Amino acid sequence: MSALMPPPSPGASPTKKSHAGPLDWRRLVEWLSEDGVISAAEAQRTIARCSQVQSAQHPLVRLASVGMTRVADGKPLDIETIAQWLAGRAGLHYLRIDPLKVDVGKVADTMSAVYAERHKVLPVQVSPNEVVIATSEPFITDWVQEVERQSRRSVRLVVANPQEISKFTAEFFALAKSVKAALKAGGGSGSASFEQLVELNKTNKQLDANDQGVVQVVDWLWQYAFDQRASDIHLEPRREQGVIRFRIDGVLHPVYQLPMGVHNAMTARIKLLGRMDVVEKRRPQDGRIKTRNPRGDEVEMRLSTLPTAFGEKMVMRIFDPDTTVKDLDALGFSQHDAERWEQLVKRPHGIVLVTGPTGSGKTTTLYSTLKRIATEAVNVSTIEDPIEMIEPAFNQTQVQAHLDFNFPEGLRALMRQDPDIIMVGEIRDLQTAEMAVQAALTGHLVFSTLHTNDAPSAVSRMMELGVPSYLINATLLGVLAQRLVRTLCSNCREPDESASRETLAELVKPWQITGRYRPYKPVGCVDCRMTGFRGRMGLYELLTVTEGFKEKVSKEPNIDALRRQAITEAMRPLRLAGALKVAEGLTTVEEILSATPPMA
Repeated sequence: MSALMPPPSPGASPTKKSHAGPLDWRRLVEWLSEDGVISAAEAQRTIARCSQVQSAQHPLVRLASVGMTRVADGKPLDIETIAQWLAGRAGLHYLRIDPLKVDVGKVADTMSAVYAERHKVLPVQVSPNEVVIATSEPFITDWVQEVERQSRRSVRLVVANPQEISKFTAEFFALAKSVKAALKAGGGSGSASFEQLVELNKTNKQLDANDQGVVQVVDWLWQYAFDQRASDIHLEPRREQGVIRFRIDGVLHPVYQLPMGVHNAMTARIKLLGRMDVVEKRRPQDGRIKTRNPRGDEVEMRLSTLPTAFGEKMVMRIFDPDTTVKDLDALGFSQHDAERWEQLVKRPHGIVLVTGPTGSGKTTTLYSTLKRIATEAVNVSTIEDPIEMIEPAFNQTQVQAHLDFNFPEGLRALMRQDPDIIMVGEIRDLQTAEMAVQAALTGHLVFSTLHTNDAPSAVSRMMELGVPSYLINATLLGVLAQRLVRTLCSNCREPDESASRETLAELVKPWQITGRYRPYKPVGCVDCRMTGFRGRMGLYELLTVTEGFKEKVSKEPNIDALRRQAITEAMRPLRLAGALKVAEGLTTVEEILSATPPMA
């Protein structure tokens, strides 16, 4: 559901629940002073400030806006802190609403939007015997018996931020209304319960992709995904319903369940906007959409459909310019690797490879790097499959396999376009590798990707494809291997007293970690959806090709010898890079172990 928190210690005694009726800001100030949360002088200042504000705001919002300070530590009292104190005063639990864990359909079935707005309440969890309702007026309970009678469930009250209640009431009920409107347009009953609406699947009526209800649900889906920092949206058909899931920080979260009629109409709507064949459902398709996030910034989404046993599955990958193109610090580069990478990408010609599994951030690293070096004085051209994100500073071309226009043909064509810098989406075969080598030999700087576990393996992979060692030595400048790991949430992380320096040292033998060591552990809050992690960062292993390394490629081209030579040439293994992030308190040992290969 959401994050339930017990009543806080100051003023948390349930015996103080003597008030009845709506909250009054003056009474709240008295209670705060009485409970020792604020001083008597602060109470007088607060009364003077609030008296000058003529506002119809909720009392908690009004008090939070005047900047009270807490006696215990002098920190400002924000609305979350005041609401949590109020929960203790009322003898209730405090809750921060996590919208991803609320069943919106059941919320809409429990009460109407008008009823929820009138009483400033919002159902957040519905079980067979109980409904949990968030309120910002804990001393008004005359409506509880009516809800219990109508829902045939007992009501359990929790206190929540009034701003969250107002926001999510509008969002949840608007979504439920749009879904019902879509079903009604398709022949379903607009007044039926949410569970009953699934019966639309048993009819032959199809929803119109341009119906207003469908349009509203799709718009909500996108804006909600942007708000939740999702990188991918999954629309998945099941036997009896459609499922929406968001990938956030590399982990999938269930968001919503839809009747299959609405799911199919949403898929058709998105395919229509992405200029895909709406009628064709038997083969995979790709498309692209441009829209705007809540801030008004343009966001690009790459669409992909796949036929499954129960219908078309659609995945939308979100490319937000703010997260796709970053500087090296934001990507997670250490100063050691950032300096070496900068020197590498300023070379006039040669090949630079970025390696790692799918979803390890290779595209983000390449786009961010190319964006930095794409000045008006150079021609940056790319050949991709598909184009991940449109970037005005580049000349981007997409391969067309059905037209026999693949990477080798694309590279051959780019060579006649007077390029300075070329980016090849991926080296998959000998033809592409040979064309990349040819481009580097004729004076171009070539960037590309490979799927290998670490940086030295890229050399052996090129040789396996059939590229001679002398051509690798003549053209390869360096290889960057990378992984993504989740970063600890800065709002709730706590020092990890159980993590010893010896444990980390054992992990990176024979290397030694000196200097600062302050590990943290995940705790969990609503900001990070109780996972303890928020956002991801890169771990990097940078191999630069030196004369000593070239000798190993020519004489002793086995992976262990190449790895040992690379380490002597200042390459830091991925696991060591991760251990340094643990020592800085940015992530955990468990994250590093799951994301990086063992030390050789």
